[in-house]
Amino acid sequence: MIYTVTFNPSLDYIVRLDNFTAGEINRVNYEQVLAGGKGINVSIVLKNLGHDNSALGFVAGFTGEEIKRQLKDFGVKSDFVQLNEGFSRINVKAKASTETEINGQGPDISEAKQQELFAQLDKLVEGDTLVLAGSIPKTLPDDIYQRIMARLDGKGIRIVVDAEKKLLLNVLQYHPFLIKPNNHELGDMFGVKLTTDEEIITYAKKLQEKGAQNVLISMAGDGAILLTAEGKSFKCPAPKGKLINSVGAGDSMVAGFITGYMESNGDFEKAFHMGVATGSASAFSENLATRPEVEALLATIE
Repeated sequence: MIYTVTFNPSLDYIVRLDNFTAGEINRVNYEQVLAGGKGINVSIVLKNLGHDNSALGFVAGFTGEEIKRQLKDFGVKSDFVQLNEGFSRINVKAKASTETEINGQGPDISEAKQQELFAQLDKLVEGDTLVLAGSIPKTLPDDIYQRIMARLDGKGIRIVVDAEKKLLLNVLQYHPFLIKPNNHELGDMFGVKLTTDEEIITYAKKLQEKGAQNVLISMAGDGAILLTAEGKSFKCPAPKGKLINSVGAGDSMVAGFITGYMESNGDFEKAFHMGVATGSASAFSENLATRPEVEALLATIE
């Protein structure tokens, strides 16, 4: 079974405007409300690609109910820990000549509710896949990723981590199966600016030296690079297409990689190509990638 964890899920209120002027009344010409959060995006794309999974994490209030309803509509199973107070955050994404985001802070999460999530994760068994993705709300401890991985260490669970600098670096000691920084995040981890593929590979290897097994580096329009635990490296240019929406593209790449890995019985090159095609398919669409969109792009890169 595949599980995703989203610690701070959201409802994303996405609007488009011809122009945006601060301090004035601005009228939108397009609006949409979507369940958001990196793990949730991974869950939706996995289901779009034909793979059942269960979305875990924390939800609260009327926004939490809408998140669960939307996931159900996508056919995604969820088993969120229900918080008794507050509401899941609302993020506003306003797109005019530039893109502006206003992200909510999310509800308080007590120690007792954290233990409920841990109890769920304790039920995972050998061969399961767990995706830990995204930021954590301010009410969770900074070491929440580490605490989860320490609990599951040695159980034979494939753990995928897609998180910001500190959260990611702190879990490498537990040898995650896959991590997916982008090239800018990779450089930021080491305080350098990476400009060539060779530099990216050099620093990705440093993450392997710290404990990561397989490292997938997304590079937006420049494609992606994969370093495997066996010492192989693959590079793939981005498929050609018009960028419509970059939100969720990296999460889609993770979902595509997992799909390709499972469907090919562990062929990393096939998993890599599936990941690149899936990330690009989401970037070229208003919504998250579907199987036909992914397969159309996959045919152009294999």
